[in-house]
Amino acid sequence: MTMAPELVMDVLGALCLLGGAVFALAAALGLVRFPGPLTRMHAATKPAVFGLLLVLAGVSLTLRDPKVITLLTLAVLLQVMTAPVSGHLVSRTAHRTGQWDRERIGIDQLAEDQADDADNTPT
Repeated sequence: MTMAPELVMDVLGALCLLGGAVFALAAALGLVRFPGPLTRMHAATKPAVFGLLLVLAGVSLTLRDPKVITLLTLAVLLQVMTAPVSGHLVSRTAHRTGQWDRERIGIDQLAEDQADDADNTPT
C-alpha cells in the first residue's frame, strides 16, 4: 500500500503547522509567565522564531506553489536576521536600565565589558 506524495506532504504540512502552533503558544506563555525581561526576551525569540519557521514550512508543504514558497523563504530570512538583533537590544536595554535580576545571573559579561571600556576611555 503506497501513499500518494501529495498526501504525505499534506500530513507533514499539518504536523509542521501543529508543531509551530505549539511553539508559538509556548512563546506566548513564556512572555506572560516569565519573571524578568531577559527570560521574556528568550521566550520571545527562540520558540517564537522556531514556531514561525515550522508554520511557514507547513504552509509551503501544504500549498506547494513556487510563488508562495519564495515569499515564505523571504519571511524566514527576515525573521532569522532580525530576531537576534531585537533580542540583543532588549537585553542590553534591560541591563543598562537595571531592570534585570542580578542575583540569578552567574556571570555579568556586559558589566565587565563596560568596565573595560571605561578604563580604556581616553581623557
